[in-house]
Amino acid sequence: MHIGLYFGSFNPIHTGHLIVANHVIEHTEIDKIWFVVSPHNPLKDAHSLLNEYDRLHLVNLAIENNPKFRASNVEFHLPKPSYTIDTLTYLTEKFPLEQFTIVMGSDSFQNIQRWKNYEQLVSRYDFVIYRRPGFDITEKHGARLTLLQAPLLDISSTYIRTEAKERRSLKYLVPDAVAEYIETNNYYR
Repeated sequence: MHIGLYFGSFNPIHTGHLIVANHVIEHTEIDKIWFVVSPHNPLKDAHSLLNEYDRLHLVNLAIENNPKFRASNVEFHLPKPSYTIDTLTYLTEKFPLEQFTIVMGSDSFQNIQRWKNYEQLVSRYDFVIYRRPGFDITEKHGARLTLLQAPLLDISSTYIRTEAKERRSLKYLVPDAVAEYIETNNYYR
């Protein structure tokens, strides 16, 4: 099976993430998308992160009706901070019959040289890159890339956290079950 690994903090997961993941499924040879919830991205500040198990639960709520999507907590059991090359090495050993492809935005790919052992990533794995405005791919670093023009929403997890803190509605920004759970549990307040 061909699995797309969509890494992220998902703090929280939102409609934009789901649209991109669905677009990747519909426009590539990828059979399933695994949302890999990162406990701590080494390139991001950890102080504003909701607990990783709560973020994983929100991802599960968001994708519960889509059999092509799966939430993954694989990085919860690996050394922290999480590095993509370590996660992929582990997954490749654990699931030798699966083909893994990294799904990311062009903004993230522009920083690929800052990633641990990025040379191994680009030589061993394929990438599906969705274009983000203002972040053209000018250097491929030897990677095998599929470039997509996915529909993007101009929303972010940061914006959603601000809205939640201000007790504003999250309707249409996140799936209803996610909005309800965030509100019920006073997340991001």
